[in-house]
Amino acid sequence: MNQPVRVALLGCGVVGSEVARLLTEQADDLVARVGAPLELVGIAVRRIDRSRAVDVPRDLFTTDAHALVTRGDVDVVIEVIGGIEPARSLIVAALESGASVVTANKALLAEDGSTLFEVAAKAQRDVYFEAAVAGAIPIIRPLRESLAGDKVRRVLGIVNGTTNFILDQMDTSGTGFDEALEDAQARGYAEADPTADIEGFDAAAKAAILASLAFHTRVTGADVHREGITDITASDIASAQQMDCVVKLLAICARDERPTGDTVSVRVHPAMIPRSHPLASVREAYNAVFVESDAAGQLMFYGPGAGGSPTASAVLGDLVTVARNRLSSVTGAGESTYAQCEIAPMSETLTSYHIAMDVDDAPGVLAAVAEIFAHHQVSIATVRQTGRGDDAELVVVTHTARDAALAATVESLQSMPIVRDVTSVMRVEGVAE
Repeated sequence: MNQPVRVALLGCGVVGSEVARLLTEQADDLVARVGAPLELVGIAVRRIDRSRAVDVPRDLFTTDAHALVTRGDVDVVIEVIGGIEPARSLIVAALESGASVVTANKALLAEDGSTLFEVAAKAQRDVYFEAAVAGAIPIIRPLRESLAGDKVRRVLGIVNGTTNFILDQMDTSGTGFDEALEDAQARGYAEADPTADIEGFDAAAKAAILASLAFHTRVTGADVHREGITDITASDIASAQQMDCVVKLLAICARDERPTGDTVSVRVHPAMIPRSHPLASVREAYNAVFVESDAAGQLMFYGPGAGGSPTASAVLGDLVTVARNRLSSVTGAGESTYAQCEIAPMSETLTSYHIAMDVDDAPGVLAAVAEIFAHHQVSIATVRQTGRGDDAELVVVTHTARDAALAATVESLQSMPIVRDVTSVMRVEGVAE
């Protein structure tokens, strides 16, 4: 039997408590899988006297996280405290002190993952992060290792359970946004301050990580075009239903071949997708990621995207791999950025728009509106007009065009005297041209 692999844990909240519990309850199985015992030697927390739902010796707790990660006898550090600092400094200190790292920190990886990978490479240690994206769903390792011999073209996913639950409730129960958000908070799907979720920051960080892995290009959160779901109304949901579509907050990462070199576009925004699309059936707080590659074709990964137990499952999976590497004196895959694709701005992205507007109910209105679309070289796919007395609702769905042209079209429509209000603008994805 090998000597124990000594593990330090940073954070003992919802995820950290589950990690500690699984390490204790599954100790015998983990020995068999790793080839050596996994020994929890310390847990760094802010307050030692706080009540926690995990049964571990009290003397394992410490408030000195830096001292814990720089102990010479720690083999692996698990970081589940989140945020940028002190997580970044602690991970760097751990790597420089000879420990490998398992982290669930999507925000840090999206903002400054390059620093962590550079320090890890220099120290010849691992940084694994399956739990950073989509909870228990195995998506990081397939992109990082299983598809390393393939060329990934597109990654399309629902990667935030809170927003998916809200939009699903609005679609299936007819509830408004505020009511659906309150329900999500009551069920524990949304934080007291849900800004990171409903404004798309959480999904944008995950999209940056997925794009970096899929396209072998360094992508940060700042490179991601981001829109949240706070402006989605019952009218938007109803319009989607009339098109046999559903509204989802999507993370869309795409690689486009161009004569001057491949480009990568990464965006997070609400969009209408057909109910026939595989992602349309993803309900409640679940996540799913759809991958398209040259050789493998279309792949879909589905499951619970958040929560203590699912996320801890991903953490333990990484821990087993890192511990095995440690015993074999090897390291796993590091950062791959050889492609160095240019990040394309959102204005160049090809997409379709669903535009709803209140217009004068008079002869020639439709022709005038169509002329605006033609002026910006945007082709109209469908038009629906409903009269309401002296005004009418006009709904236009476009064919694919560059986002800049579509945005300019909307701006021109808003300045027309016959257009009383542009009530809704939403992108449409997955509809055959």
